[in-house]
Amino acid sequence: MSSIEKTLAHIQALGRKFEGLLEAARAKGHGVAEKPAHGTALRERGAFGSNPGNLRMFVHVPERLPRLAPLVVALHGCGQTAADYDRGTGWSALADRLGFAVVFPEQQPANNPKNCFSWFLPGDIARDQGEALSIRQMVEHAITTFGVDRRKVFVTGLSAGGAMAAVMLATYPEVFAGGAIIAGLPYGSARSVQEAFEAMFTERSASARSLGDRVRLASGQQGPWPKISVWHGTADPIVKPSNAEGIVRQWTDVHGLPAAPSYVESIGDHTRRVWDDGNGDPVVEAFSISGMGHGVPLAVTMGEEAFGVPGPFFLDAGICSTRHIAGFWGLGEGVVAPSHAAALAPRPYQVPDRAHAAAAGAAGAGTGPAAASINLDARHDARGSLDPGRVIAEALKAAGLPAPALSTGQPVRRRVAAANSIIEAALTAAGLKRA
Repeated sequence: MSSIEKTLAHIQALGRKFEGLLEAARAKGHGVAEKPAHGTALRERGAFGSNPGNLRMFVHVPERLPRLAPLVVALHGCGQTAADYDRGTGWSALADRLGFAVVFPEQQPANNPKNCFSWFLPGDIARDQGEALSIRQMVEHAITTFGVDRRKVFVTGLSAGGAMAAVMLATYPEVFAGGAIIAGLPYGSARSVQEAFEAMFTERSASARSLGDRVRLASGQQGPWPKISVWHGTADPIVKPSNAEGIVRQWTDVHGLPAAPSYVESIGDHTRRVWDDGNGDPVVEAFSISGMGHGVPLAVTMGEEAFGVPGPFFLDAGICSTRHIAGFWGLGEGVVAPSHAAALAPRPYQVPDRAHAAAAGAAGAGTGPAAASINLDARHDARGSLDPGRVIAEALKAAGLPAPALSTGQPVRRRVAAANSIIEAALTAAGLKRA
């Protein structure tokens, strides 16, 4: 057998493995009890540019989109359509809640028979070429057509869509304020079909510097860089979880951050690591979803805060990645709700943190599974948007406990550190914590 025949046989074997894993994962998702899907339909847009990647463009825009609203680009996984991905993740429903537009690029079978984005082909993953340029043209079309804020453009995706989101963040970092990569791979992991399968199925550990160089060379950008949210199931058989670690190394290196996270916290059975920048703001986060396979994490028990519909590759993991990612990006902050949907008025979103969870406990609140499971000994979240003094004062007042004054002139980290000791004293006084 010639070397070419051996290579083809190897690729075919990897392809059969991939198809078998996809089918097994798809079968696990069938028969899951589903809630009604969000009622809006996506609209297709044509003539958005030269479209060298031969992709389709679908959009969801709230009926009354606020002026200079954010824009989210959502990229589906293999075997999916734009509508499938919207239904499973709930991005359109959240867009109606918070007031932003969503672009859903869609692959065509003519490009890839499995409807996977071509995150591994050199002609589609370079700046101003192929599918990457088509998606960039969709973004520009949305900015000019819908009047969204070009400073608030974000991209996310699952699996091949997650890897393509990594492509967009690397090749057009000046376009995107943030990204979220779910069950994806680092930029530059493969440059052929065979390399793509090998990157998915095998453990790899490229250095942070070499991974970061791939991003720096993709655009010539010197910064600033988008903030990055990484999600991966610990039991993913299709894309090895080591790829999530590669994404983290890639982007912490690009941001000039140390290998060790600024802090680690537990949310239920899941682990969230966070890397802060010099101002104490989180710019890279990584979620390890315990026991989850290949898919988007959902939380069907969250009631009206549960976005998305469980099914194949959309998995109930007790945490709503769509809602969390939007909060990490700051979507909904200062946004006026569309007047036609008062019931969908925006609600502030707080990433779970030590001060907020403890204060809520003192007030008898935060009884949901995510709030109850946060470890009070985990380090705080140093987001500047959180005023721990006000949170503590309100919570202690509701609990009938004295609320000591906190100086708002102190740096955030110092105020939160002081807040933690006050919270623990209050919990002890209330009989909610042992002395």
